[in-house]
Amino acid sequence: MIDNNSIEQLKQTIDIVDVIGNYVELKKNGSNFKGLCPFHDEKTPSFIVSPSKQFYKCFGCGAGGDAIKFMMEFEKLSYPEAIEKLASQYNFTLRYTKGERGGDQDRRILEATGRWYRANLEQNEKAREYLTRRGVSLASIEKFDLGYAPSSEETLSFLQRTMIPLQKAEEVGILGSERGRYYARLIDRVIFPIFSPSGMPVGFGGRTLGDHPAKYINSPQTKLFNKSRLLYGYHLAKEQIYRKKRLIVVEGYMDVIMLHQAGFQTAVATLGTALTNDHLPLLKKGEPEVIVAYDGDTAGINAAMKAALLLSRHNFDGGVILFEGGMDPADMVNAGNADAIEALFAAPIPFAKFVIDKMVSSGRIDTPRGKEEIFNAVKNYLQTLSVFLQEEYLPYAASLLGVNTARLKPGRNSDTSTPAQSILTLSDIAEKSIIKTLLKTPSLTDMVLDVMDASMFLTHKEAFEALIEGRENSELLQIDFDDSIKTYSEEELKKQLNYFLRRYYEKALDIIKKYDKLPIEKKMFYLRRYREYIKQLEQGELVPYESHSTL
Repeated sequence: MIDNNSIEQLKQTIDIVDVIGNYVELKKNGSNFKGLCPFHDEKTPSFIVSPSKQFYKCFGCGAGGDAIKFMMEFEKLSYPEAIEKLASQYNFTLRYTKGERGGDQDRRILEATGRWYRANLEQNEKAREYLTRRGVSLASIEKFDLGYAPSSEETLSFLQRTMIPLQKAEEVGILGSERGRYYARLIDRVIFPIFSPSGMPVGFGGRTLGDHPAKYINSPQTKLFNKSRLLYGYHLAKEQIYRKKRLIVVEGYMDVIMLHQAGFQTAVATLGTALTNDHLPLLKKGEPEVIVAYDGDTAGINAAMKAALLLSRHNFDGGVILFEGGMDPADMVNAGNADAIEALFAAPIPFAKFVIDKMVSSGRIDTPRGKEEIFNAVKNYLQTLSVFLQEEYLPYAASLLGVNTARLKPGRNSDTSTPAQSILTLSDIAEKSIIKTLLKTPSLTDMVLDVMDASMFLTHKEAFEALIEGRENSELLQIDFDDSIKTYSEEELKKQLNYFLRRYYEKALDIIKKYDKLPIEKKMFYLRRYREYIKQLEQGELVPYESHSTL
């Protein structure tokens, strides 16, 4: 049988307008969509699809239901068959189980633990003082089901007392284990329960009250908890999001709570991760304007840049807000500055404008090479936007760069499909992936520098050098924020390095063969050396970097 929790996650992923739009021509009708009913003959549309309710209804024949019901009725499928077809369309991996009790038990464990955390908060003065100091009201504590996690021993005692199997508690992320011994993952922390969009408990977040180096931590990845698909507070915000057509994305739990407390009830937060493609189905529901409201520090600006790139490419309305002066939304609400927040939310920087501004300011536009790098980055970015947005922002980008608008248009001075450039395509993709991998996993840098240097890069040498030297670079920024560029695992990186090294030493071998000014002894030495390197590489081994530029 299909796991119930897996079905719930599928429902969170799919959008009924997308599903039905594959079968019925739908046209916008106010906040809903309208079309001719596929279940009976009609000439006047009476078939309504509501994105906010994720429901369809025909006022002619009475047909109605959710996306799964539509698939069952239209395709004449059973319930499991409809679920599997939708999962296939959305590239969603379903989980199967022999029975239904597992998912129910997981929910009961999370619910019971959440109630216990809440009861602990009432008894813990330190946790209550922290929330009071941050300005959190009793109503907000109740609304968001806040709690407190005590010591590991107390958590284990509670689980044993309530007959919750420790192995199951580990499966849902409450416990961890090491060498056969269980321990609580959340210790001496204010607890923020995390729910699915439908209001089902899926995990917990915790804010330390001690000196733990990790100020905030979340539940680990489980079959219920996938932080890349969840938004904190969405289950409470969704009705207001659908009604007000505005969704505010902030960085933390406290920001969400305090914004709701101040009346900004469409606020949600990512769970310690940047916005990703997996968040898009949730962000699309109800077709709201999306406002990304992050701190104005370096980390906040980088996260805002990545979000703006993602959302502009997917044609979202909205923009970016940066909170300056070291104040986050929670601090501003606590300080009584709700009016200033509303003023900020009323005038976000459009996503495309934000991206272009940051690209232009990230490099040396006052030097020919720097200007060329920024020009190429901006031009490549503009080509990822819709035609309308390209027309909107081409003049703006051109004015910042000091170039003619025509030079930035798609196809202008673009690469032609020559054989040499076709050969470079795979190299270009691989170079970007190596750079992206080192950006995401800096611990692999030494392994790369042991076997290669920037001279091996045919198209992205400047970006690689900037990465190694820790310099800002507009192309490097674009690679970092481009979700289409693959990040290698360590094993995949080794294979890619092997490819680069073989190409490099085969080319070096050809150079030495043709290099007549080299003494014969030295020439033979390098011929033997490089042939041996190539042989080692063909056997899957990596070899140390050796330049031939001084020959």
